[in-house]
Amino acid sequence: MPAVKPLDRVARKWIERASVAGPEYEAGVRAPRVPWDQAAVAAADIWREAVTRAAAEDRYERGVQSAGLARWQQRAVAKGPARFGEGVRLAEADYRSRWGAVRQGIEGVTLPPPGPKGSPQNVQRFVAMRDALIRIGRELRGQRGS
Repeated sequence: MPAVKPLDRVARKWIERASVAGPEYEAGVRAPRVPWDQAAVAAADIWREAVTRAAAEDRYERGVQSAGLARWQQRAVAKGPARFGEGVRLAEADYRSRWGAVRQGIEGVTLPPPGPKGSPQNVQRFVAMRDALIRIGRELRGQRGS
């Protein structure tokens, strides 16, 4: 039987080393060997194959079932609240940019006049807004490259 270090020792070492690795993480992000976007695009076929295989093997469902509701809740409650506000603050510029584009698109929609409650005219108002939102979403995805 191969010699394997005790689990407590391995876990303790992982925690000790990872908990002080923030500067190395940041350095890797700031100066990657290959730019992230180029590497991700180059790996798109591998990603697609892996996701397709995982879906065919029901790995997503099995992973969710294996984790269970209690584990998901415990982890989300332990990590999420402390990180949520900071994440929102860091995303403000992106939110303003993206929502600003959506808002501008909505403001440019010409809706047909409203009709009485339940009338076909009101359905047409909905259809006009739905179509505009679909168009806006497609335009925004095109701007992002996806």
